[in-house]
Amino acid sequence: MECISKRACEITPFLVMDVLEKAQEMERQGRSIIHMEIGEPDFDTPECVKHACIKAMEAGETHYTHSLGIPELREAISKYYRDTYGVDVDPGRVIITQGTSPAMLLLFTFILDQGDNIIVSDPCYACYSNFISFSGAEANSIRTFEEDGFQYRPEAIEKAINERTKAILINSPSNPTGTLLSPERMEKIAKMGPWIISDEIYHGLVYGEKEHTILEYTDHAFVLNGFSKLFAMTGWRLGYIIAPEKYVRPMQKLCQNFFISANSMAQYAGVAALTESWDEVNRIKGIYDERRKFLIKRLREIGFEIKVEPTGAFYVLVNMKHLAAKFDGSSLKLAFDILEKAGIGVTPGIDFGEGAEGFIRLSYANSMDNLAEGMDRLERYVKDNS
Repeated sequence: MECISKRACEITPFLVMDVLEKAQEMERQGRSIIHMEIGEPDFDTPECVKHACIKAMEAGETHYTHSLGIPELREAISKYYRDTYGVDVDPGRVIITQGTSPAMLLLFTFILDQGDNIIVSDPCYACYSNFISFSGAEANSIRTFEEDGFQYRPEAIEKAINERTKAILINSPSNPTGTLLSPERMEKIAKMGPWIISDEIYHGLVYGEKEHTILEYTDHAFVLNGFSKLFAMTGWRLGYIIAPEKYVRPMQKLCQNFFISANSMAQYAGVAALTESWDEVNRIKGIYDERRKFLIKRLREIGFEIKVEPTGAFYVLVNMKHLAAKFDGSSLKLAFDILEKAGIGVTPGIDFGEGAEGFIRLSYANSMDNLAEGMDRLERYVKDNS
């Protein structure tokens, strides 16, 4: 690969997109593909959110906004955190961004210097390491284990902290595992000293448990969140950071220079999402839970062991090492074989780190009919390849 900058060349591909793009190519050739690879809600954005966007557009709200975001949205986020978690977040601490990915770029650029490191779990969201390395720092990966539900072991974090550790990154509910950090582990991690970066993008999509914001345990933290997952607003590109008050102005200067402001109409839509859409959101959440239970049941019937049931997001990370053995343990080769032979798009575990090699992530952000067909195809694939 030829790049002008070394930094660009060092960015690794997002493998789930490679699978998706191959699956789409096969569909154009007439193949039937069940998509269980991509982590995107299959529901439409709630009507009240769309109407709020149209209303804002018709009212002429089509210009730059304040670089930190419109006051109405920052206040709505503040109220949401107070009502949901019982924590006081001054609206002045909220920074609106064009999605959670730009929020990560903004935050890592702000926190990190050359040679610093951030502790991340292994497995973790595939793009974390690239964001960190692009900022000139390193991801210090801590292995987590299937029998723990891929939760951090606090003692392992303590051993890994060194003089260059700027932060500990947590993601609960987690992508790719769908599991949550326990309150006890979160509390221990919060007391360790480095900054805590809490990616809370899957908050609200929790079934039978309760998610916790890091702000319940410490103010020595930055929160990443957004509207893509819970409100089915992936294409709206709307996210936010909750930062300690004294760091808002320095981060604002980055916003002004790099982004100017988030999309004006999307911000008004975000207000409606937080204030008007809960009946629809709760209906969707109930459907996700039905799909989750179905998928776990069928996977076990097929013969896969689910040691700790996922209770958040819309993912199941499945141990398929016995199938990957045919490909020298490669989950990437296994994923493409499943796609070619069974017509199911799945995500290779290696996308999320060495700790997930031999695993496959399945997303249940698809209709029950498609999930049922996908599981039938997977069952036939397993029988043919065992």
